[in-house]
Amino acid sequence: MQGKTVVVTGGTSGIGQVAAERLAGQGARIVLVARDPVRGEATLARLRKAGPGAAHSVHYGNLSEIAEIKRVGAEIAAAEPRIDVLVNNAGALFNARKLTPDGLEYTFATNHVAYFVLTELLLPSLKAAGKARIVSTASDAHKGAKLDFDDLQAAKSFSGFAVYGRSKLCNILWTRELARRLAGTGVTANCLHPGFVATRFGDQSGGLLAPAVRIAKAFAISPEKGAETIVYLASSPDVEGVSGGYFYKCRPATPTKEAQDDASARRLWDVTAKITGL
Repeated sequence: MQGKTVVVTGGTSGIGQVAAERLAGQGARIVLVARDPVRGEATLARLRKAGPGAAHSVHYGNLSEIAEIKRVGAEIAAAEPRIDVLVNNAGALFNARKLTPDGLEYTFATNHVAYFVLTELLLPSLKAAGKARIVSTASDAHKGAKLDFDDLQAAKSFSGFAVYGRSKLCNILWTRELARRLAGTGVTANCLHPGFVATRFGDQSGGLLAPAVRIAKAFAISPEKGAETIVYLASSPDVEGVSGGYFYKCRPATPTKEAQDDASARRLWDVTAKITGL
């Protein structure tokens, strides 16, 4: 990873922070996308210790809002004409249904639309690198999930865990379609299940979800363990040229039948492109 540029969302805590620090330690220059300036600056300090001498940087924005993602994406694209790796890792879980200023349900917007928009805006820089990688954090929470294209915003019924699972199904379907579209460009796209990890994730979900998640974390793996597959997909020569895969514990895994539906993947792409104007 010496001299390579890696963009990381969700890199100021949990598995994203661990992955960013490890990649910095391997010689990469990290470009963070963060919402909280306090955590952003603290993470920059950690990166400078892990990878001294590299000009690590941070861009601030709210990845739940399309205009904000487009602004941040444009800023990064202008500052980074060449990007070797994009790690889409930011995500959230909400107890109650609420809408973004774009009229999108927050889970769908944060966990799926943000991946789509930021990646589209950074594709020219990724293609310019020759051989680049897109690594996206999905989850085995997609198991049992199905997409209702007539209700992608969960207006008919809302359950925090169910909607989260559907957003992770979106991540896998989108990765499959992205990989298909990128074939022959030198850019690969893969996603992963990090495992159930003890991080800040879910602490701000509200209602009964927050204490339930905190209790469950007593049985979770460490962020260090959860970050391993992100680092592997971002850096390992073993997966050079591999695209469209779903990984767990640094090995290919098989997602559900719904997550392998290429017709749904294409339809989700078209719907998201229309929503975002991209």
